[in-house]
Amino acid sequence: MTRAAALAEHWRASTPRLTTWPAIEAGLALIAMLLFSQALLGPLLADPADPEGGAVLRLIWPPVYLLALGLIALNPSPVLQVVLRAWPLVLLGALTLVSGAWSIDPGLTMRRGLAVFMTLVFALWLAARYSWPDLIRLIALMFAILAIGSFIAGALFPSFGVMYEIHVGAWKGLWWEKNTLGGYMAFGAGAFAAASVAARDRTESRIWLGFLLLAVALVLLSTSRTALLATLICTAGPAAIALARRGFGFAVLAIFSGVCGLGALAGVVIIGPGVILEALGRDPTLTGRTDIWAALGDAIAARPWTGYGYGVFWEIDDGPVFWVRQATVWPVPTAHNAWLETALAIGLPGMALAMAVVLGGWLRALSRLFSGVETYWALPFITAWIGVSLSESNLLVQNGMIWMVLAATLAKLAARTR
Repeated sequence: MTRAAALAEHWRASTPRLTTWPAIEAGLALIAMLLFSQALLGPLLADPADPEGGAVLRLIWPPVYLLALGLIALNPSPVLQVVLRAWPLVLLGALTLVSGAWSIDPGLTMRRGLAVFMTLVFALWLAARYSWPDLIRLIALMFAILAIGSFIAGALFPSFGVMYEIHVGAWKGLWWEKNTLGGYMAFGAGAFAAASVAARDRTESRIWLGFLLLAVALVLLSTSRTALLATLICTAGPAAIALARRGFGFAVLAIFSGVCGLGALAGVVIIGPGVILEALGRDPTLTGRTDIWAALGDAIAARPWTGYGYGVFWEIDDGPVFWVRQATVWPVPTAHNAWLETALAIGLPGMALAMAVVLGGWLRALSRLFSGVETYWALPFITAWIGVSLSESNLLVQNGMIWMVLAATLAKLAARTR
């Protein structure tokens, strides 16, 4: 027995250990995250008017979903704990699938709803697998790769990375149009700012600050004014949090400034929204968005409890969307508002659930204002996302990177952490 035990110990010691698995796992996660961004592949393989993408692009998603399920199967317990604590978020994602029961096109709703839910599943794994510092670094690394690729596209391949037909000269980087580049880099700036705080040493912190400057430059080159406002929130937010943590006096000053800023913004929106829109270079109808929102009121009122099913309202030309397009006199593609889009898909109860989920996450981030590195990322990001959601349909997006990042952030906030 002694000789057999010694031989077994020798075999065990000589067997290669999977010490590189965490790096492989992070690499696979990063590849999946980049695929969710649809950078480069989207413009090459799909039409921006088709959210499901081209035939080749659709073949990419089943392996990504299987990868997410496989990673969860390796260690399901932490993911289950996150699911139990973030059940309202899970319920929100599941409603996109359930809405196939009342959808005006059940088959399309089921396909697109599955994509939304599997994006959420991957986000839940991210939240369960990584600590806050590592999750922030992983998100920042994803945005860093996208920033480098977009800079190369715009500087070296302007026929691909710069717009020429409309918004001449505006950079669009690795995507279809400038607002996508601007929006992604705005959130990327927030990730870089948070990663610089979570850095292990001063050198790493300086690298992330360098990427922050690159992200701001790309936002300026995109000429997206909405993205510029989001960038201000994502970069000023971490600075304000750091100021608040310096002492009671600084905390009072930072909180008072934030409250006054939010109050002033609310006053402008309520009393005279035209002022802020003109400052953004937009007309007071927000480039026709208010006309769309007014027309959508009747559509939502017709099916307030259930909506029309996820992802189908805008696809059936002779359906309810016909009257919206008649009223606006142009082929409206989306609601240009995350909350109205949600109400169209899963009804007013679904919209209320979405608001509760997002507001709950924001309050959790705010409650950690004076402790934890996660606040540097979560609070500015969710705040900026809420601002963008008022004019863009950026919630419950199938195979969408921002939906994936938002879901991972909200799930991580809901999970028990020190």
